[in-house]
Amino acid sequence: MKAKVWAALLAVYLVWGSTYLMIRFVVETLPPFLSGGLRFVVSGVILLAWRCLAGDAVPTLRQWRSAAVVGTLLLLGGNGLVCWAEQTVPSGIAALIIGAVPMFLVIADALRPNGVRPTLRVLAGSVIGFMGIYLLVGPSVFSDGMSLNMPGVAALLLASLLVIDQSMWQCFES
Repeated sequence: MKAKVWAALLAVYLVWGSTYLMIRFVVETLPPFLSGGLRFVVSGVILLAWRCLAGDAVPTLRQWRSAAVVGTLLLLGGNGLVCWAEQTVPSGIAALIIGAVPMFLVIADALRPNGVRPTLRVLAGSVIGFMGIYLLVGPSVFSDGMSLNMPGVAALLLASLLVIDQSMWQCFES
C-alpha cells in the first residue's frame, strides 16, 4: 500500500509539475485557447467513450449542464487564462500563482457564511505547501530584477479565482 501512495505522489508531482512547462512550449506554436481546448476535447471524448464502453449511462441533461458550467469556469477560464498568460509570464511564476489556490480555498471557505474556520494545522500546511512551491520555482527568479507582465499576472490571478468558483459551484450542486 505504501508503494502505491508513493507512486501516486510521484505521478502527481511529475504530471502537475510538468504541466506549466509544457503549456509554455505549446503556446509558442499554437494559440493558447486552441491548445487548451484541443487538450480537453480529446481527453473528454476518450473518457466519455471509455465510460460508455464500461457500461455507464450517457450523462443526463442536468449533468451536461453542470459539466458546461464547470468546464467554462475551470477549463476555459482557469486553464485557458493560464495558457494565455504563459505567453508572457514564465512558467515557474505561473505555477507559483496557481499553486496558491489551496490557500485561496481555505480563505474563501472561512469567509463564506457558515464556513469552516481553518485550524492552525490547516494554516501551517497551506503556508508550508506554498513555500515549497516557492522553493521549487527558485528564489533566483525574483532576485534577477525581472519585471513581470502585469496583464499576464492578472490573468493568472483571475484563473485562480475561477478555479475556486468552480469548486464552490460543485459544492452547491451536490
